[in-house]
Order: sequence, then C-alpha cells, then structure tokens
Amino acid sequence: MASIKIACVVLMCMVVVGAPIAQAITCGQVVSGLTPCLSYLRAGGDVPETCCNGVKGLVALAQSTADKQVACNCLKSLAGSTTFNPENAASLPGKCGVNLPYKISTSTNCNTIKF
Repeated sequence: MASIKIACVVLMCMVVVGAPIAQAITCGQVVSGLTPCLSYLRAGGDVPETCCNGVKGLVALAQSTADKQVACNCLKSLAGSTTFNPENAASLPGKCGVNLPYKISTSTNCNTIKF
C-alpha cells in the first residue's frame, strides 16, 4: 500500500512540474495581427485601435528569441510583398505604445535579434 502512495506522489509531482509547452508564433498569426494595420502602413493617418490590439498581441506572443526572429522574418517578408510607406512602418510600434527590438524593413537582419 505504501508503494502505491509513493507512486501516486511521484506521478502528481510529474504532472505539476511537467514539461513546458512550447508556444511558437506563426507567420499566419503575424499577418492576421497586422491586417488591420495595412491602411495605416500604406496611407498613414490615424492608427486603428484594432491595429494596435494586433500589434500588442503579437508582441505578447513573441517572447523567446526564436519567436521574435520568426515574427521579424514574417514582417520582413510582408514588407517585401506589400506596398507601404517605410516611415509609417517605423512609427507603428511607437504609435501603439510597444517596443520592437527591430525595424519593420526588408533590410532587417532578423538573425541578430536576441531575447
């Protein structure tokens, strides 16, 4: 009976400690988060609240170095495939009250981003 109790305690400890679940950001999430920003990125003007909500959500999701690099590469790719004003892209994080460790630009070296 004592061995069953010990086994249960060990099992409970394994469940509580467990392996951390890796959350990886995807390009789909990046694109989805920034879709409300496209009008601002192209033409400027007021930044929609939905845009800033998306930007803040992406910053919250990208916590690890790998996530930040994935998000950066997605933004870099998006910058190369979408026509937008680079100055609007540069000002977007500040207008939304967030800090990005890189510029939204086709020339950004995403491999240099560290957590």
